[in-house]
Amino acid sequence: MATSHGKNGVVKLSTNAVAEVTQFSITETAETADDTAMGDDARTHLLGHTAATGSITCHWDPSDTDGQVALSVGASADLKLYPSGADTGDKEISCTATVTSVGVQSQLEGIVSQTFDFQANGAVSHAAVGA
Repeated sequence: MATSHGKNGVVKLSTNAVAEVTQFSITETAETADDTAMGDDARTHLLGHTAATGSITCHWDPSDTDGQVALSVGASADLKLYPSGADTGDKEISCTATVTSVGVQSQLEGIVSQTFDFQANGAVSHAAVGA
């Protein structure tokens, strides 16, 4: 099984790379409805709605107007997440998302960081770059 190093990860807002990204995550979930009946030996379920949430953390860069600054609370964002790079053949995870929270963290002996939480608005797609 092949593994990848996160150092090549990229986050894009539409076609613009978000500056100074240090980490990102996305979690996809599916609702289920239990349809088990008396007499069944095992539980069964039906698939309901799917959803996705995630976060992006960056070194704070207020000059990144097409990236960090555009990710304001309530903004609709065309997100493209690349876990191991954005070269042809690399994996692209994309969705239209709503930015649900923005936070800034500052500490005495550290780099100021900014975190953006988002919720997908519709389906998440998985494809290869250039496909």
